[in-house]
Amino acid sequence: MPIHDWSRVEAGIFHDFHHAWIEEIKRSLNVQLLPEDYYAMAEQQSGPFGPDVLTLQSHHFSAESTSSSSQDQPSSDGNVLLAPPQVELTAEADLEYYRRKQNMVAVRHVSGDEIIAVVEIISRGNKSSGIAIRSLIDKAAELLTNGIHLMLVDLQAPTQRDPSGIHALLWNEMTAQTYEKPDRPLTLAAYEASPIGATRAYVKPVNVGDSMPDMPLFLRPGAHVPLPLQATYDRAFDAVPRRWRQVLV
Repeated sequence: MPIHDWSRVEAGIFHDFHHAWIEEIKRSLNVQLLPEDYYAMAEQQSGPFGPDVLTLQSHHFSAESTSSSSQDQPSSDGNVLLAPPQVELTAEADLEYYRRKQNMVAVRHVSGDEIIAVVEIISRGNKSSGIAIRSLIDKAAELLTNGIHLMLVDLQAPTQRDPSGIHALLWNEMTAQTYEKPDRPLTLAAYEASPIGATRAYVKPVNVGDSMPDMPLFLRPGAHVPLPLQATYDRAFDAVPRRWRQVLV
């Protein structure tokens, strides 16, 4: 089913759907998509990064691990793709940020259980104030500068605080470049972190009524799994109470 206009219901309705969608994404990753040496969990973390993430940066991107680690060898039964994602490469830039992190779906590697990638679904609360948006941008930049791949799913209408969407704010902060306002107001963005401190952004603008394409969730530079956003969205929406589905449809 197409993307719904979530501005038609109270924030708490999307909050409930948000949790269901996170669970569907986690389930899809663990059951179908991830190689056997990766796993996904729904997690809530706050404050600065702890030792686990610092360990990830020194281990996951070391010269030895990039040449021989099991993280660089997809499992025989995995769905890791080495071909470029079928989403436009918007830009590439160096990152120099250390920020905070919040709610997420985290993909971890069994070797040390380090965080490899994060999926963040933007809620209305993330745009409710300048402080809330700053917290989100800080967290996203911190993840990327620590070599953690990221996906931002922004189905919330732009506000005066993010007139071109969350991705535009993040990209401007990282690069001092202006992201041209797209003709569709909602945004799906996948970020490929790099061991040399650069990131690539694959961005797909969408609108209410559109269907979402699969988006690349990177497990390491140059390798990703296609995350089925539309299929997981549909399953989560099926669990929305009928009273609110009738308002949204």
